[in-house]
Amino acid sequence: METPNLKQLPAKQEKIKLPTLVELFSEQIQVAGRTESLNVLLNHEPKKEWVKTHPFISGYQYIPIDKVEYLLRKIFKKYRIEVLREGTAFNGVYVVVRVNYFNPITGEMDYHEGIGACQLQTKKGTSPADLININNGAISMAFPIAKTMAIKDACDHFGKLFGCDLNRKDTIQFEPDTEIIEKSREELRKEKLKENGVNV
Repeated sequence: METPNLKQLPAKQEKIKLPTLVELFSEQIQVAGRTESLNVLLNHEPKKEWVKTHPFISGYQYIPIDKVEYLLRKIFKKYRIEVLREGTAFNGVYVVVRVNYFNPITGEMDYHEGIGACQLQTKKGTSPADLININNGAISMAFPIAKTMAIKDACDHFGKLFGCDLNRKDTIQFEPDTEIIEKSREELRKEKLKENGVNV
C-alpha cells in the first residue's frame, strides 16, 4: 500500500478573522464617527403630529412637504431641487428629481434622486383613458403634485426622520455603532489635547 505524500495533502483552512468596523475606518475614524452621529439623528422617529394619513389612500401615512423642506433646511442648511425629467404615463404624469444637499460631514454637495407621479383629474364618472375627459387645469395641477411626491421619495433615503418607514412592515430597528462614535470622540479629544500642548 502506497503511503500518501504529506506535502501534497491540502492544508487545514484557518478561520479568517473578520475586521471590525473600527479597524476598517481607522484612517477616517472621525469622519466615520460624525457620519454615524448624523445617521442616529436621521433615524429618529418623526414627530407624531407631523405624520398625516392620506385622505384617499386607506392607511397610507406621509409627512407633508413643508415639514420635509423644513428638515432639509434645518439639518443640511443648503439644498437645491433639480428636475431631471418629466413625462406622461397612462393617464397621469411623472417627475424625476434630484435633491442636492450639503453634506455637513464631508463639506461637499451630495444628492438623492426620487420619482413621483400623479393621475390627471377627469370629469366625474368618465374614463380617464379618453383624453377628452381631462379637466381644464388638470396638467398644471398634476405636475407640481408629482414633483412634490418625487422630492419626498428622494428624501426617504435619508432615514426614518423623513418618513421612510411609515408604510413599511417588518423594518429593522436602527442600531448606531457606538464603538465608532466613541473612538471618533476619543481621537478628537486627543487632537485637542495635542493642540493645547498636552502629550497623549
